[in-house]
Amino acid sequence: MGEVAGAGLLSHAPVIMFPEAMRLEENGGRDFTLVTGLERLRDEVIEGADYDTVIVFDSHWATTTEAVITSHARREGLFTSDEMPGAISRLPYDVPGDPELAGAVAKLAGERSLWMSANDDPYLPIHYATLNLWTYLGKPAKPWVSVSVCQTATTEDFLRMGACVGEAIGSVERRVLLVASGGLSHRFWPLAELRNRMAGDPAHIITAEARAADEQRIAWLEEGRHDRVIGTMPEYLRYAPEARFGHYLMLAGALGGESWRGRGRRFGEYENGIGTGQVHVWFEG
Repeated sequence: MGEVAGAGLLSHAPVIMFPEAMRLEENGGRDFTLVTGLERLRDEVIEGADYDTVIVFDSHWATTTEAVITSHARREGLFTSDEMPGAISRLPYDVPGDPELAGAVAKLAGERSLWMSANDDPYLPIHYATLNLWTYLGKPAKPWVSVSVCQTATTEDFLRMGACVGEAIGSVERRVLLVASGGLSHRFWPLAELRNRMAGDPAHIITAEARAADEQRIAWLEEGRHDRVIGTMPEYLRYAPEARFGHYLMLAGALGGESWRGRGRRFGEYENGIGTGQVHVWFEG
């Protein structure tokens, strides 16, 4: 039977795709730990991990009437971000998929009357919340599958969708890494101020209150207190976590929801992303 071999809440902040010289210039001569942390995660965890497939809960892929899991055998091409074409342009990608696993998720969702389906349309767009992390962590022979964050879903919906993914993994012969790709609090500085707020120092987080809310949740994640993170979602939503924190909530749902006690290990510091909170936290399976 299949199992989750590891899981992480990882930042895909566009700064990780900037050239090194630009990163150093924007961060006062020091690289962002969002970059060095991903490199450490790759070297210390991913390279030696025993896994078959990666599932990414992609906070940039916003669907409306259902969650969708990609079921392509392969996705390849060039990617230019419509949001930041100057930063991410003509990025080549060649990403194998896992149609059997995606089909298992969709089948189970149908049996549970969950609004969740599989899609292998060759024209379905791919998003940088998947590709930025794949660029750092992907391997040529390892499938990566993306799951959308349904923008009409509630916390409870996300947990149920994640539980469906977790159970489907258990029904197939796969060892899977789960990646919740997205940030924490997610409000940007106004354009007139933004370019003076590019450094990673969390002093640049949009408000002191948002920073405090993020840091509390990071502490809970490190302690394995996912029940506290989930139970305080109404409070946290006041700070606009990216995608209503659906990427994390689906990951947590796949691993047991409020009963999950997996302790997180931080790779890098909590850093600013032009007002938003960003961090990499990895949970062993």
